[in-house]
Amino acid sequence: MGETLKEKTAKGFFWAALNNGAMQLLNAVFGVILARKLSQDDYGLIGMLMIFTLVANSLQDSGFVTALTNRRDATHRDFNAVFWFNISVSLMLYILFFFCAPLIARFYHEPLLTDLSRYYFFSFFIASFSIVPRAILFRQIKQKEMAVMSLLSLLLSGTVGIVMVYQQMAYWGLATQTMVFNLSISLISWWLSGWKPSLQISFAPIREMFGFSSKMLVTNIFNQVNNNIFALLLGKMYTKTVVGDYSQANKWNLMGASTITGMVQGVAQPTFVQVGDDRDRLCQTFSKMLRFTCFVSFPAMFGLSLIAPEFIVLLIKEKWLSSAYLMQILCLGGAFLPLATLYFNMIISRGKSNIYMWNIIAQGLTLLCTILCVKMLGGNVREMVISWVVITILWIAIWHYFVWREIRFSVWQALRDVLPFLLIAGSTMIVTYFVTKDIQSLPLLLLTRLLIAPALYLSVLWILGANILKECLGYLFKKHR
Repeated sequence: MGETLKEKTAKGFFWAALNNGAMQLLNAVFGVILARKLSQDDYGLIGMLMIFTLVANSLQDSGFVTALTNRRDATHRDFNAVFWFNISVSLMLYILFFFCAPLIARFYHEPLLTDLSRYYFFSFFIASFSIVPRAILFRQIKQKEMAVMSLLSLLLSGTVGIVMVYQQMAYWGLATQTMVFNLSISLISWWLSGWKPSLQISFAPIREMFGFSSKMLVTNIFNQVNNNIFALLLGKMYTKTVVGDYSQANKWNLMGASTITGMVQGVAQPTFVQVGDDRDRLCQTFSKMLRFTCFVSFPAMFGLSLIAPEFIVLLIKEKWLSSAYLMQILCLGGAFLPLATLYFNMIISRGKSNIYMWNIIAQGLTLLCTILCVKMLGGNVREMVISWVVITILWIAIWHYFVWREIRFSVWQALRDVLPFLLIAGSTMIVTYFVTKDIQSLPLLLLTRLLIAPALYLSVLWILGANILKECLGYLFKKHR
């Protein structure tokens, strides 16, 4: 990579890390306050609706944001066409979901969902106004601006949610929190991007990008189904209390994984697109990003799994302890989600949306069949979650095969980048567990593990002379100066 692109990518990583880290920290603070007040049933109601909203978000996006990022010569005409297309699709979807609300309530045998879903679903229509402005910021790797936008929106929406919940509005507060967040994102993204639509509308760019974007659309829908299949199936097969336990566990898992995934997602695709078609440079860039992702993801997610029980009990009371055990398992799989994100961003940047689509579909069908088989054999929720973790980890090998086909990045290169961080992080957590397992005080146990685990991990890397650690420290000190 040229020096300018290296600098832009490093800054992108820095601000994406700061953005996602601060976002998840604020989410954690708001989540603790809300979880101490709300019940599993309250979270379960929102969890039942989550998959419908996420699928609707994918439909309104229709894959055009990714297509715009891959389009090296995108113009105002392209952005304008996507904007009006998104608004139209979102309005039609909301009208459809509004009239389908009673059917959703009947599916879950939960009458409260009729009015709640009609209110909650309006948030995805609001979100459609921000798609193009955010695409412009993303395309330009303006992670600093996106960080400001996200943090301001989260602060405002979290405050509104807390006030409503403590005014005894329960799940209505959770729904309003999402709506206020999307509204804030829309307003701020327009201000930061400086982009304005025009009434000179031509949908010709939509037709030009449709081949690529349609595959991304199908893929995004399957992605959302894959990520939320448990909430859907558990809501049908079990009680809303079980859905609430799983939703709480998965929320904390995704807070950790999304911090790293968002950091990777924020820079990977536009960086790979700007590197171009030089395979050697692509391999070098991919290898460095892979090492950095493993360097951060494995200790963070394994550590979150280690401290889950005491973390949950201390922060949101013992009533959520059953979700802590699910969280421990989910975090092991969550450690590999950022790696998968990096892999499929390379595939997308090469214009191979069909490979990305069929891979996600195959993974989703495999996951669905496995979960149903576990249920038929008498398995419980815990065994279903274990199945998800196993499939998530094993699917990295399939992602790797397609990346190898594109840039000839070998299995040996990948193992050389991944295994050291995997083994060191795993060993560090095991040692920390046995050193601290006899501590009876939960606050002392949590604090001790939070101090010992990262100190051991960084010390081992420093002794072994890990270049990625030295480069990160060098960049941080340079940024400070």
